[in-house]
Amino acid sequence: MRMANLAQTINDLQALVLTRGGQMVLTPTYHVFDLFKVHHDAKWLPVSFKSPDYIMGEQKIAALNASASRDSSGTVHITMVNLDPNRNIMVRTTFNNITWKQVAGQILSSAKLSDINSFDQPTHIHIENFTGAKKMGDMPEVVLPAKSIVMLELR
Repeated sequence: MRMANLAQTINDLQALVLTRGGQMVLTPTYHVFDLFKVHHDAKWLPVSFKSPDYIMGEQKIAALNASASRDSSGTVHITMVNLDPNRNIMVRTTFNNITWKQVAGQILSSAKLSDINSFDQPTHIHIENFTGAKKMGDMPEVVLPAKSIVMLELR
């Protein structure tokens, strides 16, 4: 994700929050913005990777997108999106002059692309801890599940 903007944030198409009377539902869009907030006020880090294509009919796009930054405490965050709804993607990347010992993560995904949060199921789609990343030498290695967004924290 390069940039995201929302003009209206509540009770609108692609809203962050839905309300009805005294009820409130956080949408999957809210959770995406929540995962990406780690890049706010952080220093951009170049990240290189090879992405397989996601092909649908005669059209194709890169299946993987990634952003990385370092915050004021020195923690590196990597956010990755697997646009392919059918395939997991293995990702390995290195960062010059960055040392780290631990990796932790969070994930947003669901069983179906059409899943939503509703007033009947307000937490159907939510951020969970992600354990699919490990340290391989000096690089993080992660398997991104199909149709997922993952945020890694390197300390």
